[in-house]
Amino acid sequence: MNVPFKRILAASGLVLLTACTGQAQPAAVPPVPSIDIPPNVSGTVSSAVPQTPVEQPPNSPNKPGPGDAPQPVVSGSGECKAADLTVSVGGGDAAAGTVYRSVVFTNKSDKSCTMQGFPGVSYVTGDDGHQVGPAAVRVGVKGAAITLAPGAKAQAPVGFVQVGNFDPAVCRPTSTRGLRIYPPHDTASMFLPLPGNGCAGTPPGQQLSVKTVGRA
Repeated sequence: MNVPFKRILAASGLVLLTACTGQAQPAAVPPVPSIDIPPNVSGTVSSAVPQTPVEQPPNSPNKPGPGDAPQPVVSGSGECKAADLTVSVGGGDAAAGTVYRSVVFTNKSDKSCTMQGFPGVSYVTGDDGHQVGPAAVRVGVKGAAITLAPGAKAQAPVGFVQVGNFDPAVCRPTSTRGLRIYPPHDTASMFLPLPGNGCAGTPPGQQLSVKTVGRA
């Protein structure tokens, strides 16, 4: 039995169409654009989240403070160290529950030396001179370097907050024998007899504050 001509023609057309088009092709996927990750200062790529620097204690003699820009130092004069100095307390005034006195440094050596920045100041008590509560908080900016000739003086204003301003349960008022003083940029301390009261606890505000050294 002969196959009808139309059926043959239809089958031929289907074969021809398949041969011409082939199988259906998937749509082309565009390439993913690359992202340039900027290198860090060391020249390596880093995805780590930057970490907040750890603060040094407020009474640390080397802790940078606001405005700590380099200042010129007089040639031939080294920094004044605890061994070169004597320390005393000067007069002051009072305002809003805070008494202000000056810690006075005197150059007892036979050579000139320089001072610049904030001294470390804290309350101490007991025969072992242990610290009472937080050390002084720095106030203001770092001043210029000053030169002390033998016998010359420099001073740093210190604020003493009346501990009665704080909640006794938080402050834990404690009798103090005096102050431990660190000259700027020195790790050796000096003792200044000055009986009073401090907070053995951590009050909500500073119990001591200190400004940069200046000429007396």
